[in-house]
Amino acid sequence: MGRRPVRIPGAGHPLLDIHSGGRAGPGPRRPFSPSEIQQIARTVRRAPEVMVKVTGGGTKVGQVAAHFRYISRNGKLEIETDDGVQLWGRDEQREMLKSWHLELTAGRYRRTEPGESGARSPKLVQNIVLSMPASTSSQKVLAAAKVFAREKFGARHRYAMVLHTDQQHPHVHIVVKAEAELDRRRLHIDKETLRTWREDFARAMRAQGIEANATRKAVRDHRRGWNRDARVRVWRSRDGAEIDRISANSYSTLTKPADLRKAVVSYWSAIAVALDRQGEVILANETRLFIDRIPTDPASKTPELARDDGRAR
Repeated sequence: MGRRPVRIPGAGHPLLDIHSGGRAGPGPRRPFSPSEIQQIARTVRRAPEVMVKVTGGGTKVGQVAAHFRYISRNGKLEIETDDGVQLWGRDEQREMLKSWHLELTAGRYRRTEPGESGARSPKLVQNIVLSMPASTSSQKVLAAAKVFAREKFGARHRYAMVLHTDQQHPHVHIVVKAEAELDRRRLHIDKETLRTWREDFARAMRAQGIEANATRKAVRDHRRGWNRDARVRVWRSRDGAEIDRISANSYSTLTKPADLRKAVVSYWSAIAVALDRQGEVILANETRLFIDRIPTDPASKTPELARDDGRAR
């Protein structure tokens, strides 16, 4: 894998999602932007982490209908459509699905490619879940989900959503028609898309007055989110001094919790030093307290770490 420089990103880029395949090169020294300061503060203060995940999607109309029955609790919960209409009951659900014309999805049955045993059917819809930790206002989760869905899908895709409050974490199920209405392009979701969606949903939650964050697990807790495929390799301080070096070839050796903890501690220590230099002394001290709370025992679990994901359980 080629080597690329790693620099603390500028405003509008995810501060705590730094990754590379090799050693970092020298970069310009500049202060943290206000948005970066805010994200650091949210992270070290353990602001609730949003959860965005894709739970599949039906390849047949009957499967999509069954999913709607499930998330609406067999018609007992309200379904809200992309045009703001509230639907109740299975009859209204059926009418909504008819209006989506899923049976006319282009390329629904793809020709068999050489070497394949049979034709594959693409997803007719994408099932997405937006979740926040327990005690978060369910109505604010729903309001943020509406903003998120309108911004991400409203101009191109049909969608409908249902709020669930019967579990520990309030969450919203969104069903999105995979094929766009106008140009028939399909909704593509990859890891980068999910990372962006987490940031956007966190931003929508903050607009509702709920402190919410979206950072990678690897920079919050050395025991979670680390695996051999992760590209968290090199972290550097502001003045270009190398803090830690984890090459693509040697990363597979960092399987011991102590090694992983050392990498995370080095990263946050560099941030604390940079904050001191910028005059953000209080936040720098909070960052050091955050470092001190990183467990040395991978089996331990502090209350702060126990609530940092917001995942539906």
